[in-house]
Amino acid sequence: MSKADSNTGEKPGLKARLPRGFVDRRAAEIAAQGRMLETIRATFELYGFEALETPFVEYTEALGKFLPDLDRPNEGVFSFQDDDEAWLSLRYDLTAPLARHVAENFDAIPKPYRSFRNGFVFRNEKPGPGRFRQFMQFDADIVGAPSVAADAEACMLMADTLDRLGLAGRYVIKVNNRKVLDGVLATIGLAGDAQAGQRLTVLRAMDKFDKFGTEGVRLLLGPGRKDESGDFTKGAGLDSGQADKVIALLLGGGSEAAPERFAFVDALLSAFGENETARAGIEELRTIATLVDAAGYGVDRIRVDPSVVRGLEYYTGPVYEAELTFPVVNEDGQTVRFGSVAGGGRYDGLVGRFRSEPVPATGFSIGVSRLFSALQLTGSPLVEAAAKPGPVVVLVLDRDEIAAYQRLVATLRQAGIRAELYLGGAGMKAQMKYADRRGSPVAIIQGSNERAAGEVQVKDLIAGAEAARNIASNAEWKAARPAQFSCPEAEMVARVREVLAQHFSDEA
Repeated sequence: MSKADSNTGEKPGLKARLPRGFVDRRAAEIAAQGRMLETIRATFELYGFEALETPFVEYTEALGKFLPDLDRPNEGVFSFQDDDEAWLSLRYDLTAPLARHVAENFDAIPKPYRSFRNGFVFRNEKPGPGRFRQFMQFDADIVGAPSVAADAEACMLMADTLDRLGLAGRYVIKVNNRKVLDGVLATIGLAGDAQAGQRLTVLRAMDKFDKFGTEGVRLLLGPGRKDESGDFTKGAGLDSGQADKVIALLLGGGSEAAPERFAFVDALLSAFGENETARAGIEELRTIATLVDAAGYGVDRIRVDPSVVRGLEYYTGPVYEAELTFPVVNEDGQTVRFGSVAGGGRYDGLVGRFRSEPVPATGFSIGVSRLFSALQLTGSPLVEAAAKPGPVVVLVLDRDEIAAYQRLVATLRQAGIRAELYLGGAGMKAQMKYADRRGSPVAIIQGSNERAAGEVQVKDLIAGAEAARNIASNAEWKAARPAQFSCPEAEMVARVREVLAQHFSDEA
């Protein structure tokens, strides 16, 4: 064994390490994120959505061509072959599995069908800062509603969810329409199936407007863009005239003044209404604006913004994003907006891939990790709440009396108090250190003398730690035994509850 191995305790050969793009999460983060997820769930249920769970694995063909990263192996997804040689893939989002579920159970579910799902998705992409191969999403979708009233409701649900998470006044829901984008692209010669690839490249370039600004997007629309690391992204190959028209559309939504929504829609109609497809999209935006206005959602919360694109190909109508507007400092030390934490839109063709009739649908997805980071930055009570206290630890001082200690643990658990029996092989000092590392508020101690007398020692570890700071010597500490007292076994539960009530108001 090498010196390094002996110092770290690592075994030579096999190394314990995470694959790139994946993370471990521990109890405090899981609990805090759970509180956030429960708030989202309750808001979705308020709107009449019901829970649905789909598996991590789908047939690759069911995911279709709507894959996130065509430049990577397996087209952006993790895939493998089953025993029958069918190709299976880990889901890359929660929308494609929903489409499969609805098509498979079409006659059994009510339509319109409101559902929400949350869970992990997987991307076979190059990992980097803030970019993971496994991450959680929380989706809400309405399937079977052709009216853009469903899109308006999705936007209102996004706004109400962020309000309930404590982000009121720190976000805006931006709404655009892919028909407007398609109409503008048609006017520059990018209509039809033959131009589908170039059109998608243009849309993905436009989707980088918030990140790269006008000049960065202009490069992506034209010859391509080289980033700071030297990596080159091939452009869409538009000429300067074509790029100017696309940039004009993006800049139309760049006002920070949140223009009056109906005047803004009229301005869009004036600029791009000569195209029939664009005109239809603009009128849908007018309907959405009317509905959210009637429901009392001001332009500071939901507004039309032509810079919203959404990169996936399956969107067919309104698209929308929830953008957080408060400033943060990025990796380069620059002050920027936090950015998007949720987005979605209408995808009328996705379920219809499995059926002969068209099936309209709309919905959005929340990036759980990104939203959780935003709540941490804002000091949200949801994620900053005090950690749940650890369990009461029953120490084992006499290995031959393990059954007696197990009985004490069972008594605490039956009373609804979190408790555990020390199962290691160490002595009392190490057991106390273990209880401290577990965040235990109380330790139960019973030696042979206490057992003979039918008593236990209850040690308040929180008060004991505070008292120990004011005790100068170890001998003084042993003599005082701060925050430690004896009681009959029959009173153990009541006395433990008293200690918990002193430190945790909800544990009384």
